[in-house]
Amino acid sequence: MEHAVVVKNLHKSYRDKKAVNGIDFVVNKGEILGFLGPNGAGKSTIMNILSTILSADEGEITILGVPLKKNAKSIKLRIGIVPQDLAIYEEISAEKNVRFFASLYHLKGQMLEDKVKAALELVGLYDKKDHKPKTFSGGMKRRLNIACGIAHQPQLIILDEPTVGIDPQSRNHILESIKILKQHGATVIYSTHYMEEVEAISDRILIINEGKIIAEGTKEELNRKVSDEITYTFSVKNTERLTVEAFHEIDGVTKVRLSADTIEVTSGKSEDNLNGIIGVITSSGCKIHNMSRTEASLETTFLELTGRNLRD
Repeated sequence: MEHAVVVKNLHKSYRDKKAVNGIDFVVNKGEILGFLGPNGAGKSTIMNILSTILSADEGEITILGVPLKKNAKSIKLRIGIVPQDLAIYEEISAEKNVRFFASLYHLKGQMLEDKVKAALELVGLYDKKDHKPKTFSGGMKRRLNIACGIAHQPQLIILDEPTVGIDPQSRNHILESIKILKQHGATVIYSTHYMEEVEAISDRILIINEGKIIAEGTKEELNRKVSDEITYTFSVKNTERLTVEAFHEIDGVTKVRLSADTIEVTSGKSEDNLNGIIGVITSSGCKIHNMSRTEASLETTFLELTGRNLRD
């Protein structure tokens, strides 16, 4: 499969903090690659390096068949960048915003006008083309931000947290727009800390934590990493006499987490051991108020891989 991006041994530090720590990955042409991780994981640093905004401390990057290090200017003309921070002018119309940014890529005349119109139509703002962004909602501004970044119809589009702080309707519109960009042949790198977004649009997902890629694959492949297990969560009182060791004596139990009012027990799905787990809890004098069961999902996969919730 042909690659749009190849990254090898990428490093970036800020003073004594290692933001990106020796990562390798590829982006296949025509796919949507989702970068998933909590705030501070290193996602934006990677996006900014790929966007030529930052320089890497170490590593090799090839974009659209060309080494980034010596060809940043020519590469910049072939990619579209949608930054996390809004890059629009509040006092000029939406159409003039898109026209200005598209003109930076040497578009002129009727071709420029056609692409400006297409970009605004894609994000659902053509009927607002004469309105100033200062009158827009947060979601509309985000959509205009995307139109400005993709009007020149780039081969590679890099979106860094493009839906932060917007309403569900605008978020859905943005996600649908990204799917259309892929249908038109674009390659997309999409960074987010919203689990449901990568599940909705990504062909493959990279999970990043503390500057490292800790897992990659399709949603199904990632879920299979823990799909043979099930987790029972009990809301209880009086856990003082419970011990982790007591649960590990039960066949099939692989993990146990105890807190003041919660017990989480993870077991192989094939094991019929729920009665035994409940027996350990009740025999210690604990009273169970509630019980739930959770099978593998991208959320649980992330928790298993990192030991933390995505929005911790």
